[in-house]
Order: sequence, then C-alpha cells, then structure tokens
Amino acid sequence: MLLSLGRRGSGDIWNEGELRWKEMIQDHLDKIEERLKQSEAVKESDKAELLTLLTTLRTEIADLSQTHYEQAESITGFAELSAREATRSEKNPALLNLSIEGLASSVQGFETSHPRLLEIINTFCTMLSNLGI
Repeated sequence: MLLSLGRRGSGDIWNEGELRWKEMIQDHLDKIEERLKQSEAVKESDKAELLTLLTTLRTEIADLSQTHYEQAESITGFAELSAREATRSEKNPALLNLSIEGLASSVQGFETSHPRLLEIINTFCTMLSNLGI
C-alpha cells in the first residue's frame, strides 16, 4: 500500500526532499510487513493482529507525514527496528527493550493531534514486547 503522494494543501507539488522522506517511510513499512509475514517466530494469530495494526499504522503515518514527515520517518524507523528485534530467532531482550522504548518515545507530543497513532503504537509496542518473552 503506497502513501498518498498528492499535492499539499497549498497546491504546491511535494518537493524532492519530502518525496525522499515518503519513500523512506514506505520502505520501513514494507520491511515491517515482509518481516512479519516471513517470521517463523511469530504465531499466526499474532501475525494477523500485527498486520492489521500495520495497515492502520500506514493510514495514520500517511496523515502525519503531510505535516511532520521527519517525525513520521522516525516512527516508522523505530517500528521497523522493533519488529526486527521482536522477530529474531535469537532474541536480545536489551535490544528489544531499547527499540520499543525508542518507538514509544517517537510518538510523544502527538497525543492531542494524532491520538489514534499513539494508540496504535502503544498496542504495537505491547504486542512486540510480548513476542520477546
């Protein structure tokens, strides 16, 4: 699923830097999806729930990236890192905890403007943390 790369509210075409950020965001989300689908360390029921969350996350990140594309890239970068650590066959609890802390921190400040994003990330963090047990 691609992020919308339409025009900004002012009618200006996305500049090259913004397009690069959007491509990076899309790449992170695609890598998370692929890692979850291919992971043998994650139960099918957990995969399904995480992939559903990821679909919703894509929508929320697309919305956020319209005005805060650097923050959206940070969030998806930490989400990718967290997913990688949670789905490793040999888990490192310290790295998993650090990546999840980074992900949780990356959405701070969006409680009011993007409450659904915060909710999704909190659920995603909890699920990934539980995979590391």
